[in-house]
Amino acid sequence: MAKEQNELESLSFSEASQKLEEVIRKLESNQLELEDSLAAYEEGVALVKTLQSRLQDAQQKVTTLMGEIEPESDDSIDTSLS
Repeated sequence: MAKEQNELESLSFSEASQKLEEVIRKLESNQLELEDSLAAYEEGVALVKTLQSRLQDAQQKVTTLMGEIEPESDDSIDTSLS
């Protein structure tokens, strides 16, 4: 299982997405034996988990970067027109 996880982590996001699409096509073909279907389903679940994790990481990075470029509010500036 650890070997499979390392293999998934070595794939680019695009490669993992394509591999997931292939798994889905196999499952939707209804041509697989039960054991092969279960193995393909397991592979698909692992791919989905990997892709979700990468998306969450990317979202966190974007949120962090957006926080860095947001102008800091400066309460010391008086914007009233008195």
